[in-house]
Amino acid sequence: MLKIDNLHAEVDGAGGKKAILKGLSLEVPAGEVHAIMGPNGAGKSTLANVLGGKPGYEVTQGSVAFKGEDLFDLDPHERAATGLFLGFQYPVEIPGVSNVQFLREALNSQRKYRGEEALSGGEFLKLAKDKAALLKMDMEMLKRQVNVGFSGGEKKRAEMVQMGILDPSFAVLDETDSGLDIDALRIVGEGINSIMRSGDKGVLLITHYQRLLDVVKPDRVSVLAGGRIVQTGGPELALRLEAEGYDAVMAEAAA
Repeated sequence: MLKIDNLHAEVDGAGGKKAILKGLSLEVPAGEVHAIMGPNGAGKSTLANVLGGKPGYEVTQGSVAFKGEDLFDLDPHERAATGLFLGFQYPVEIPGVSNVQFLREALNSQRKYRGEEALSGGEFLKLAKDKAALLKMDMEMLKRQVNVGFSGGEKKRAEMVQMGILDPSFAVLDETDSGLDIDALRIVGEGINSIMRSGDKGVLLITHYQRLLDVVKPDRVSVLAGGRIVQTGGPELALRLEAEGYDAVMAEAAA
C-alpha cells in the first residue's frame, strides 16, 4: 500500500537547507500496522510531514508510491481524498470553527473529490456520534471550536474521531501517544484498533515508547536513525528497544 524507495528530503532552517532523510526505504502492505521508533532528531516527524505534503520540505531524491500511484504527483488535499490520513504530534487549534463544522466540510470535500454524494446534516451527525462514542468523547466536545481549550489528551482523542469519520485507507500517526495519561492512551489505542484494523487498511505508527504498542500491537517494527531505516523486526524489537535503548541496537545494525 505504501512503498518508500531511497527517500532523501531537506527542510528549510535558519541556516538554509538541512538534509534530514538520507536514503529511507520502507514498505507497508495493506492490513499491516508498522511501528517506527528512533531517537530524537532521527527524521521520524520529517517522514510524516513529507508524506502529508507539508510545505517547507523538499524531496531531493527517491520516490513514494501510495496504492500504486506516485504520491508526489498529488497535492496534500488530493493525498487526503485518496485515503491518506496524517495524525499530528501537536494538533493545531482553529478558533472560530467548530469540530462538527470542520469535520463535515472535510468529509464532504473528500467525498466530492471521489465523485460521491455529500452527507446530509442528519447523516453526518449520526456518523459523528458513532465515531465519538468509540473514543468516549461527548458530542458536546465536538460542538466546541477545533482543539481550543482542549487538553493534550482531548486533542488526540478528537483527532482519532476525525480519523474515524474520514475513514482513510492508510494512517500516518506521528507520536499519537504524546501527552496522554494511562486511561487516554488505552482509549486512543483501542480507537486506532477499531478504526484501522478493519479491512485492508495500513498504519505507519511513529512512537518513542512501548506503551502504545501494548494496545496497538504492531506487525512489524523499524528503527529510524540518521535519516534511514537501520533495522526492522517483529514486535519483539520494540521490547528490546524499551529494555536496552537505541544505542545497543544501532551499534549492532552498524556492525
